[in-house]
This record gives sequence, C-alpha cells and structure tokens, in this order.
Amino acid sequence: MWQRLGLIVIFCSLAGCAIYGVSQYQQRFGAPSAVERLVEYPAREAIHYLDTVKPIIESRCVVCHGCYDAPCQLKLSSPEGIDRGVSQQLVYDGTRLLAATPQRLFIDAQQTVEWRDRGFNPVLNEFSQTPEANLAASVMYNSLLLKQAHPLPNVAVLGEEFDFGLDRSQSCASIENFDELAINKPHSGMPYGFPALSSSEFKTLEAWMRSGATMAHSPNPSAFELEQMARWEAFLNQDDLKAQLMARYIYEHWFLAHIYFGIEPTTQFFKLVRSSTPPGQPIKQIATTRPFDDPKVKRVYYRLWHDKTTILAKTHLPLALDDDKLARLYQQFLAPQYQVTQLPSYEAAIASNPFKSFEQLPTAAKYQFMLDEAQLIIMGFIKGPVCRGQVALNVINDHFWVFFVDPKQDGSDKMGAFLAQNQDVLTLPAQDESTVLPVASWFKYAQAQIRYLAAKTNLMNQVFADNSKLNLNLIWQGEGVNTNAALTIFRHFDSATVTKGLVGQPPKTAWVLDYALFERIHYLLVAGFDVYGNVGHQLNTRLYMDFLRIEGENNFLALLPEAKREKIRDFWYRNASLSLIRHFQEKHPFSQETGVVYKTDDPQAELYQKLQHHLKQVLDNSHALQSPEDPSILASIEQTTSQAVGFLPQVSFLLVKIDSEYRAFSMIRNNAHFNITSLLNEAAQRAYQEDSLTLAKGFIGDYPAVIWHVAKEELPNFISQLHSLKTEADYHQLKNRYAVRRTNKDFWQYSDLLHDVAKQYQGVEFGLFDYNRYENK
Repeated sequence: MWQRLGLIVIFCSLAGCAIYGVSQYQQRFGAPSAVERLVEYPAREAIHYLDTVKPIIESRCVVCHGCYDAPCQLKLSSPEGIDRGVSQQLVYDGTRLLAATPQRLFIDAQQTVEWRDRGFNPVLNEFSQTPEANLAASVMYNSLLLKQAHPLPNVAVLGEEFDFGLDRSQSCASIENFDELAINKPHSGMPYGFPALSSSEFKTLEAWMRSGATMAHSPNPSAFELEQMARWEAFLNQDDLKAQLMARYIYEHWFLAHIYFGIEPTTQFFKLVRSSTPPGQPIKQIATTRPFDDPKVKRVYYRLWHDKTTILAKTHLPLALDDDKLARLYQQFLAPQYQVTQLPSYEAAIASNPFKSFEQLPTAAKYQFMLDEAQLIIMGFIKGPVCRGQVALNVINDHFWVFFVDPKQDGSDKMGAFLAQNQDVLTLPAQDESTVLPVASWFKYAQAQIRYLAAKTNLMNQVFADNSKLNLNLIWQGEGVNTNAALTIFRHFDSATVTKGLVGQPPKTAWVLDYALFERIHYLLVAGFDVYGNVGHQLNTRLYMDFLRIEGENNFLALLPEAKREKIRDFWYRNASLSLIRHFQEKHPFSQETGVVYKTDDPQAELYQKLQHHLKQVLDNSHALQSPEDPSILASIEQTTSQAVGFLPQVSFLLVKIDSEYRAFSMIRNNAHFNITSLLNEAAQRAYQEDSLTLAKGFIGDYPAVIWHVAKEELPNFISQLHSLKTEADYHQLKNRYAVRRTNKDFWQYSDLLHDVAKQYQGVEFGLFDYNRYENK
C-alpha cells in the first residue's frame, strides 16, 4: 500500500496534478467539450507543428499507432485521429456474432463530437484551455510523463509485466481513470515497451500541449496537382452511361490506392472517393461499408480527396496517374464500340458480383485494366483495412509466385460470353453482407464453385483438345514492358507482402490467374470484405478463398505433364482432407496433356526456369543480390538450416554498414506447411524441417521484428553464428551482438536510420514501418 502511495506522489508531483474523478475534473477545469485545434498553413503555429512537433509524433508514436490494429484504435497519423482519441472497442474480433459498427476515420464520422457520441475518449485536454489543464487533463501528456518517471529497466529482454501479444488486453485509459493505470501498471507509459523520448523531444511535445496542442495539415496541392485533379475528375464524371459505368469499375478497383501525379519525389497523395457533390464543389464523401454498396443518391461523382495522413508502409499503395494512363483508360473503355443501355443496380446480389454489374464492359478491357496494375490490385487484400489478416491470410502459403494468363487468350468475346452464361454461379460471399450464418452459406458457395469449375473444365478440355495450344504462350509477358507480369507473395503469419519479380528460391507452389479468378479474388478479399463483419462473414471469406487458391494452383498444374499433376498436388496437400476438391477432380477432371516439352524428372523446377526465361524481359530484379557493391557472402544466408531458421522472426531487416554508407536487406522466414486447409490449427500442419530463409535486397515486409546492424567486416561472423543456431541461448547471443533490441537505449536513433535508408531505397513507395510486432527476445 505504501509503495503504491509513493508512486502516486512521485507521478503527480512530476505532472503537477492531483487525482481527480470526473466531477472533480469538471469542478476545477470546467465542463468538457470538443476543441477546434486545426489552424491553416502557413500560420506560425501551423509551421511550428509541421516542422517541429509532427516529426516527433510520426517517428516515435505513429510507428505503433497508425492502422486499425493500433492499440485502442488510437490513430496518431493525422490531427483528426489525434483528436478522435481512444476506444475500447476491438476492430479485430473473430468471434463476434453480429457485425460491428464501422469506425473509419474521415468516413463514418467527421467531427470530434461525433466520435465522442460513438464512445471515443480524448487523449488531449477538452476541459478549459489553460496551460495547467492542457497538461493535467491530457492522457497523451501523462502517458509520456509516466514513461519519463518509469523508464525501461536495464535488461536486454523485458519481463512478463510487458505484454506484446497482438490480442493482449488493452488499457484504453481516459484521463479520469489514468491515475489507476499509473498505479497498477507503472510500466505502461509511452512509447510502450520502448525507450522514452529524449529530453528535448519530451520538452517539445510538452510545450506544444501546454500551449493548446494546435495542429495543422500539410500544404495544399500545388497548382499542377490541382490542374491534374480537375482533369481526372472531368474524365471520371462524364455524363454518358458508358463513361459512368467505366468510372464505377475503376473506382471499385482503385478506392484503396494512394494516387499521385507521376512526379517523384512527392509527399502528396490522393484517394478516389464517391461523393454526392460534383467537381468544383466541396467533397461530401458517401459513407458505405463496401465500395459497391448503394450510395442512396441520385448521381455518384468520383472525386480526388487529398489524403493528408502520414504514409504508413502497411497501408501504402502508390498509383501514378499521368497522360499515358489517361490515354490507356480511354483506349480500354471508351474507344471500343459497344453500348451501355443502363447502369447496373446497387442491389447486393448484383453489385457484389462484378460479372453481373459490369457485364456490359468488354472482358478484354477489364482484364487488361487489372493486369496493368496487378501488384496494386493484389496488394489490396493485404494493405487494405486488414492490417491484421491472419484469418484471411492463413489461406495462402508463405512464399509463392504469381503469373497471369495472356489477355489475348482470356479476354476474348468467347470468354466474355462464357462468364455471362455462368455469372449466377460466380456469386461471392459479400452478397450476404456482414452478418451471416457460416455453415449454410459456405455450402451454398461451395456448390456454386463446383458448378463453375465443372463448366470451366469442360471449356478447357475443348479449347486444349489440341495440346499444342497449352504452352507458355498462354502466360502474359507484360507486353514486353510491364513488370507486373510476375509477382512474388510472402506471407508473414498475419500480414503479407506482394512484390514484383520472382524473388527467392523456387517456391513450393505457384498460381496462374485468369480474368475470372483475378476478379473474384479482388471482390472477395478487397471490395467485398468487411473487417467489421461477424464471424460468419469472415469464415465464409476464408473458406471461399480456399477454392480460389486451388483454382489458381490448378491453372499452374495444367502446364505440367498430366501424369505428374496428381503427385505434385498431393505433395502440396499432404495430410489434408479435401473430399470436396477430390470429388470435383474425379467428376470433372482436366484431362488434356500439356504442350510444354520437358526433359527432366522434375518438371515443376523445369517449368519455373522456363517461366523465368519466358518473362526475362520484364522481370523486376530490384530485390536480387546482383549489385557489385553488395557483399557476395550475403547470398550464403539463404543456406541457413531449417533448424536455425526456426529461431528467427517472420521479418527482420539487415543494415550492413560499408564505410559510411548502408546497404539494406530483408531476411524473411518462410514457414512450410504440409497443407494450408486448416482454419484454426495451423501449427498442426507445420512442416518445420522444410522452413526456409529468403534474403532480398531492400525492404520486404511492413512489420520488422528485428533490426540487425552489422559492419561489413563482421558479416562472416554474423552469418556463421546464424548458421550455428541450435538453442534459444544461441539466438540470444546473436541478438546481443548484432540486434537492435527494443530495450536498446539508442533504439530510436537506429529507427531513424532505418527509415532514412528505406527512403533512399523505396522512393515513392516509402512509408513508416510498424513496430507492433517488434520482438522481445
């Protein structure tokens, strides 16, 4: 008791505060009310915030408080997010029976008072605006102060009092109960589980909050950007039905993109949004759960909204718009001769099914549009609202390559007619919206998928009866210039990365996407997925994706010798119960022989080599270890044994110091599985002895668990120790020597270095990394 009382006295003497209940705060500081803190650039206060305060908040706070998985939904990446504050409500809850109310910043509420009505509590003072109250009644200030009073213990690994689990209980304290938090959890000051801010950083934020925490947005778009915005809004808001249908299709695929106008470097990005107001008027964004939900307005306008939030790696999808892109869209959608007689309904059964809603658009145009930005489209299901996507992502392997059917083969009028005939069995779970019963719904969609695959296989057996057609000419070569033609996906348990090129060792599996499959993945996992949906919605999404993954893998298997397909598929799905898939394969087998000629007993490895040669003109090699300045010894890291790999985290970044410069590399652990059909018990399907490590130049992954800092001359010893890992003690010694632990007193200086190097490597693709998964080992 006396120890707790002492903590209260020490803490409150530092804060210059007393312990207040709600009524006591009101008695001293008046009734709370939302405060207007935004000032316009270039006011003096705005410049001070942007130049001095915001960089500290970004580099020390936003790296944990940026996405939907930010603790307590505290998103510090914008003034609006800071003003909104904290909530006890969980965004990621795989057990809820009813869909939750969406809480999307900028969309579901616009004013701070609206967020208070939704249960969000402030982190800045909302009592009387006096210097005393601005500190005493600020959760943000007192959280920083608590860390100053209780710095990290002088240990390498923090104790059990620190909980870094993604599903840990949250302490979303309001100012009225902050004193209780300070007494019971004195280690919970901010930044949580990292070193305190420096004295100068703390004083800067303290002075800012004492004076009222004035905030500002970055400067408005340039004259050039305003001109481009007007030009694109005019293009996307033409009156004829053909153009309106095109714009709806574009929006439903680009609504997550960070748009910029082809000039690098840039810090200005824009989002394509639906508005009830036309160009030239202030945007009134239409707030719906999904991009294809009924807007409930007579006319939808597609507008470019200036996104002034901090750019985060985990949500950043840059998309360049320029004259060439505008001309490309015109040639794809407006130049061809076809008629749009009426706009499709927003009824769920129509709008959730792109083969119905966009039936009037040419298949070739839609498919080529998606291929042009294939990486962006696929990244949508990874970098959208699913900052924590384990339910969606445990449906894919940890490392695989993706190829695409050539649109000349898959975008024909014949294919369009086939999809039109089968559009009813191409229905997707989003049709049932966000609260569904999983078992009955899953059976319905499973039967529909079987009927579609039967029709598709029947068509393929006809088309490829002459097996000379089933060859590598089916694989899109990016028209000789587009590096989206080959992609690599790395899954990192509950997050993932899509990168261009064929990165890493030849993977266990690969996908070949055709138009129908590509479109369904997007409408299943991006346009149709609701992170606030109930357990049935999320379960159906996961189970349906099983079918799509298997379909993509079967497309790849079709290029292999018929006699080898079943054996290879069985290896991919060892120990799996796939009665439904086996039933389909036995009833409706694809029986045509490949036209690809093989010369070895390992046709899969041979096919990978042939595909690399087929695509060599457009392969992106930016992650390859090819530069002469990269130490050659680094390549041996990938020879790390599966036993040693097991001690490493999913994603870690290696900074190699060469003289006064740094080279950056990503070390990615690929978890092997006997199969990935298990929804809940993933560990039971782990093939630990097949785990591997990929070393890639630059940065792959948004959630680093470790930062390794190694001088060039130390690389041989670092790699030797890495290869020799046999126990946790060995790993502990490796980290003692080369890792930047979260307890390192200079952690924030290394973090700044990491981001500085990343800016050099990534350019317009740069965003702040997230430390919510940083290791404590």
